[in-house]
Amino acid sequence: MIVFDLECTKGHCFEGWFDSIEAFEEQNHKGLVSCPVCGDIHVRRVLSPVALKKGTESAVHSNNAPEAIDYRRLAKEIVKYVQENFEDVGPKFASEALKMHYGVTEKRNIRGSATEEEEKILKEEGVEFFKIPFPKKDDKKTN
Repeated sequence: MIVFDLECTKGHCFEGWFDSIEAFEEQNHKGLVSCPVCGDIHVRRVLSPVALKKGTESAVHSNNAPEAIDYRRLAKEIVKYVQENFEDVGPKFASEALKMHYGVTEKRNIRGSATEEEEKILKEEGVEFFKIPFPKKDDKKTN
């Protein structure tokens, strides 16, 4: 996984996690990357502070620098929280989200999967959702 700093046309900055730069570019080109604040799909990569260099020295040297974030640990914590606090509706995600949106069923925390077409429908209907990259299941590992 690679983490990019992103910005929408309205100036909201956020991070995106992708398998590669090519994966980001493909998803962004298809309009699948959106701002979590406003939903804007016009998103661009911005320079990350760790990528900025000044001559031969990094521009990020500071005695007051905050402690480095362990993104792998953070990602594991997010995944664990979602798994423990959201009902897994699997491929019925879009249908369940629409039912809640229109008051057919009670609102609750759900997680699952949706096709690109289903995601498009959810956006058109005004259903708010966001995607979290879950690690691939490894049957050999037990955690």
